[in-house]
Amino acid sequence: MTNNPPGVSDLHIHIQPWRQLKPDVLAVMRRGKEEEWDRLTALMDDPKLLLEMLDRSGIWRVGLINYPSPDLMGFTDETNRFAADYASAAPQRLLAFGGVHPRFTKDPEAQVEELLQMGIRCLKIHPPHQLFPANAYTMGLENLARIYRRCEERGMPVLVHTGTSIFPGARCKYGHPMELDDVAIDYPDLTIIMAHGGRPLWMDEAFFVLRRHKNVHLELSGIPPKRLLEYFPRLAEIADRVVWGTDWPSPGVKDLRENLDQFLALPLSDDVKTRITRTNPLQLIPTR
Repeated sequence: MTNNPPGVSDLHIHIQPWRQLKPDVLAVMRRGKEEEWDRLTALMDDPKLLLEMLDRSGIWRVGLINYPSPDLMGFTDETNRFAADYASAAPQRLLAFGGVHPRFTKDPEAQVEELLQMGIRCLKIHPPHQLFPANAYTMGLENLARIYRRCEERGMPVLVHTGTSIFPGARCKYGHPMELDDVAIDYPDLTIIMAHGGRPLWMDEAFFVLRRHKNVHLELSGIPPKRLLEYFPRLAEIADRVVWGTDWPSPGVKDLRENLDQFLALPLSDDVKTRITRTNPLQLIPTR
């Protein structure tokens, strides 16, 4: 642990190769963003523009969320190389997240190793977009077990989407956080980061899973900060395993700084706020 964390980490923003998105998915992504669309698309190809925006927003580091979802979103395995190349512009500030799709991979272990060699810092699983529950290995998807096992062996954190999705074709039932109960039991040394806390339907279940398993962490992206304590009234009790994230620029998330300011305005102690936005993210994904 560092006594003086150098800055805020937002571990969940979507810097992705939007050119790969399917037309109906792209239409949802673009909704309400017409005035800033050109700026956003430029950011997707220019790390310098993103870093300038982070400086203006008072954000030190960000997690660049990427994962393959060729049949639903349009993202191929090339999204991993995109994330790694983008992050290479400032590896201490831009943290590349990538993925291995268990329904398409022919060699899960080798692909996890490729991610590590690229510099990917965290593996992303998106059940509603990849079309399987997080515990699908208990139902015969052996490749998923092999992915979890190799990440556990190599010390790579796994970020798992929990909650719903508004994108066309997404199977929201697969976002139930209780599926992570199996994963946490079967892979006790795997660092599991539960994205979105089951928003907006399964916050109680997410809280239960988090309190039950010490290897599970809660990431707050996609939850309106002003309502955070409605969803998680006992947030301070679990603050040692909570990390900050926004989900920007996904639909409904307007501004990195605005979200952060709303969180910092909540009636929580300064210690809790510092742990969530600075200390915990640095422990989960240290600088190199």
